[in-house]
Amino acid sequence: MKGRILCFPHGHGSTVGSYVLYSLAKKGLAPKAIINQTVDPVVIVGAIIAEIPMMDQVDIRQIKTDDDVEVDSERGVVKVLKGNKSCT
Repeated sequence: MKGRILCFPHGHGSTVGSYVLYSLAKKGLAPKAIINQTVDPVVIVGAIIAEIPMMDQVDIRQIKTDDDVEVDSERGVVKVLKGNKSCT
């Protein structure tokens, strides 16, 4: 996950998920950002304590494995770059 943007529809699970994100961050292995379609409290807590930028309410169907993706969580912008084309 290190250096990549983790994109998945939603989280589901126990507080262990938050700890795993925190542990990855402490080891320098955390993703650069997390993108969800629907936010889950466990994932959001993990992102906060691990200081991982996170976006939700994103139509993740536009994002494919190995797409170049830019995340500006402060402005609420996710940009998907597909070749020379940009989808926001």
